[in-house]
Amino acid sequence: MHRFLLGIFLIGTLSVLSFAQQQDSVIQFSGNVLTIEEGELVPVPLTNILIEESGRGTFSGWDDGFFSLVAKMGDVVIFSAVGFETVRFVIPDTLTTNRYTIYQLMSKDTINLPETVVYPWPSRAHFKIEFLALDVAEDLQDRAEANLAAATMGKLRKNLPADGVETGSFYLRRQADSYYSFGQTKPMNILNPLAWAKFFKAWKDGDFKKKNSTEDSR
Repeated sequence: MHRFLLGIFLIGTLSVLSFAQQQDSVIQFSGNVLTIEEGELVPVPLTNILIEESGRGTFSGWDDGFFSLVAKMGDVVIFSAVGFETVRFVIPDTLTTNRYTIYQLMSKDTINLPETVVYPWPSRAHFKIEFLALDVAEDLQDRAEANLAAATMGKLRKNLPADGVETGSFYLRRQADSYYSFGQTKPMNILNPLAWAKFFKAWKDGDFKKKNSTEDSR
């Protein structure tokens, strides 16, 4: 019995010591991300700052390139930004305080863009003339006509999902309809006097007869 209690005591003590050690290794890691332009230090805004092991991160500020996040001693921190070389920084595991600040310098990365051909047309009108005068191959023309055919466009309209603008517009219309009858029974056209007035007017004008005659002629 005494051995059992002693074992529980030792396990609890080791757990407390391990938790305390983990707490001691946690630090507030902060600093500024900078680069050199024309001999002066300037901030690099919106730099991605990621802790490799945990996947947590943040980004540098827009004005001064400042960042701050909670990390552990020995963590590998990755700094990456568009147009700059990626930097890997290891937080020292021999710190004696729970705060660590750095100034991270970023070096610009050379990006090779594809070749761009500039055509010597002086204005948009000249470009339009030259564009319309291009000799388009028959296979490209046939492919364009097939892509723009009514059946193809109808199939695309039926199968393609709605984009963000269409979805947002549909949602706003539904919200407007719900607000129109909020707090009361939603109106129905069968009880709408204006709808009945339009129906009788169309009946007197013979709109239904014209429609039937048109369908019969087809």
